Amino acid sequence: MQATDLWGNAVTGAGPSTVRGLEAATLKLHAYQADPIADIDAVIAEAPDCAMAHAFRAGVLATALDKAFEPEMLRSLEAAEALAPRANDRERGHIAAARRWAEGDYAGAVEGWGRTAIAHPRDGLAVQLAHIGDFALGYSHMLRDRVARALPHWRGAPGEGFILGMHAFGLEESGDYEAAEETGRRALALDRQDGWAAHAVAHVMEMTGRAGEGVSFLRDTASDWAPGSMFAFHNWWHLALFHLDHGNLPEVLRLFDEDISGGNFGQALELVDGSALLWRLHALGHPVGDRWHRLAEGWRARIADGYYAFNDLHAMMVFVGTGDAAAQRELVANVERAAARGSGTNAMMAREVGLPGCLGFAAFGRGDYAEAVAQLLPIRAKANRFGGSHAQRDVFSWTLVEAALRLGDKPLAEAMAAERLAAKPDSPLNLAWARRGAALEARRAA
Repeated sequence: MQATDLWGNAVTGAGPSTVRGLEAATLKLHAYQADPIADIDAVIAEAPDCAMAHAFRAGVLATALDKAFEPEMLRSLEAAEALAPRANDRERGHIAAARRWAEGDYAGAVEGWGRTAIAHPRDGLAVQLAHIGDFALGYSHMLRDRVARALPHWRGAPGEGFILGMHAFGLEESGDYEAAEETGRRALALDRQDGWAAHAVAHVMEMTGRAGEGVSFLRDTASDWAPGSMFAFHNWWHLALFHLDHGNLPEVLRLFDEDISGGNFGQALELVDGSALLWRLHALGHPVGDRWHRLAEGWRARIADGYYAFNDLHAMMVFVGTGDAAAQRELVANVERAAARGSGTNAMMAREVGLPGCLGFAAFGRGDYAEAVAQLLPIRAKANRFGGSHAQRDVFSWTLVEAALRLGDKPLAEAMAAERLAAKPDSPLNLAWARRGAALEARRAA
């Protein structure tokens, strides 16, 4: 039994009803609306021999970047592999990519989804899984180029706006801010629920120092992308960064309490955003009350994962914030083990960035600012190797300028402030760091 979906892709083991269910789940995933997994479970219940439904489930759970989902991901992958002999080439491409992810070859998995998208450019799921994977790997230009390959095939197709939204984010991460904003706004004009497109425009405003506009943009569009979203917490995080740049601390903490924590930090991506926001406040010397402890349990449950070094760094932020020296030591030991595991993608991430990052943040937490600088400064140039966006990895610069100021290292503090001001000359936060650097010089002269 075989049918064809909205985009001309053949689906094996499926009748028309099953294909409609797959289409609905795919469009919901594109919009980051909850809950595509529940939708795909309903498809599987109706058509257990649909290999694409199992591959969909495996791919989505893999790219959640959370080892907590690994058992379910493997269950779906094994079900898909059992059906692979009857599947078509496109479906087998999805299954093979998910298997490479399960084996720790994240880069190979992303390339697998990418090759499937080349062969079947109107396979939006393959485009999106490769796009999320490029984000996880820090492949800035591939975030743009892999989507650009498919763009000509999506003109006028259902879901075109979602492909534009992905391209907008890739343009932003590649530094083409004007085109990124224009493309993101085009995507939103096609579907106002597109949280990823709104996220791309917010990134443009973050990277170009337009915090005031960012506040207005996210507040004005939130009624479209926030309801029913499984991604809204991240856009609220961006809104909190805009407020933090202007020193609006009560609103930053309100967003943490009411919006960023909306999912109760049940998944790693939510934990990452909560940790990253509190760390920025902590580095500036602002008290955050007991909020660290709302994150600590989630990270303690993942302390031995060794799954994604980007997550480990954010766990270290919380263990420093809570003053849990034992957890810091345990995490470092686990990251060291992950780094020694050989050729897996995360082993490289841990060796190159995750381990020195964790050591640097731990040093900052105990007031050893010289050691923090020694660990963090060399990894700035290669921080993209452990994934995330430019805005997320800015936490290294943020921490370094504070460490330099506290160390009394005027040349480094001045250099870091100048670097930041070159990108965002009107940022109140960057201007404040520059003034503190000047005050350091005045104290030394006195």
